[in-house]
Amino acid sequence: GNSLVTLLCHLFNVHGLIHHFQLDMVTLHRFLVMVQEDYHSQNPYHNAVHAADVTQAMHCYLREPKLANFLTPSDIMLGLLAAAAHDVDHPGVNQPFLIKTKHHLASLYQNVSVLENHHWRSTVGMLRESRLLAHLPKEVTQDIEQQLGSLILATDINRQNEFLIRLKSHLDNQDLRLEDAQDRHFMLQIALKCADICNPCRLWDLSKQWSERVCEEFYRQGDLEQKFELEISPLCNQQKDTIPSIQIGFMTYIVEPLFERWAQFTGDTPLSENMLNHLRRNKAKWRSLLHKQHSSSRSNDHSGQVTGSQEQTLNEEETP
Repeated sequence: GNSLVTLLCHLFNVHGLIHHFQLDMVTLHRFLVMVQEDYHSQNPYHNAVHAADVTQAMHCYLREPKLANFLTPSDIMLGLLAAAAHDVDHPGVNQPFLIKTKHHLASLYQNVSVLENHHWRSTVGMLRESRLLAHLPKEVTQDIEQQLGSLILATDINRQNEFLIRLKSHLDNQDLRLEDAQDRHFMLQIALKCADICNPCRLWDLSKQWSERVCEEFYRQGDLEQKFELEISPLCNQQKDTIPSIQIGFMTYIVEPLFERWAQFTGDTPLSENMLNHLRRNKAKWRSLLHKQHSSSRSNDHSGQVTGSQEQTLNEEETP
């Protein structure tokens, strides 16, 4: 579909960015089409719909009062552009796969944040080619390009602890000064990290679909690795790694710690409370499914797919 282009045109309008930056509507549309078409629609998860999903979440986070009261038009444009382009041209496999298959991107970026560097450089290429910002002073566009890089590189899951430790320190010391561009940029990085992994914080029916899609992408990588007689990467073995077990681990070690800190930053806003409630309910449902899987492990289905009868049972159950 056209979800990413439609959403971004709307949000640029809503936030007054077209007027503020004197953007040409036709050029903006052309740039957004380039971004949207650079996503691989055959990827079950890392496609333009994921980009639109992350952008919608980012928009919501940018409206949280604790952040919104300090944001400049430049911050908002950077946040939305980074969200829209953060996974552009994603090949549907992860960094370890690119490294062990000696992919040219791995050598180009010396095995460090390989995908994120590629997403960033691709975005810069499209910005320049479209000439969307060509009317702005060179130092302004250079700054935008650098900050886009810093935001997109923050989505590297290998840097999760680095950002969590820094966020915890700021919150514990109460020393975030959002009047300062540096602290605002850090919170934009955190907001984008949250938006990128917020699927478990959405309502169950939607959250479950995203979970199945990301695991399908993992399993496809595992099949490729098997075909090339490579060691199957963690989480990519359909016979051993079930969707419920993958999701429970992801929620426990990655999603919960980040969103608990985000809620500490925003205060008890309706959005933060809602997300944490959905997260806890969804985790309980995956636990229930895992338990049912273990109970019926004599059956031949080890795929981790949620069957219709299991789904019905889940919906009939009370979750905390």
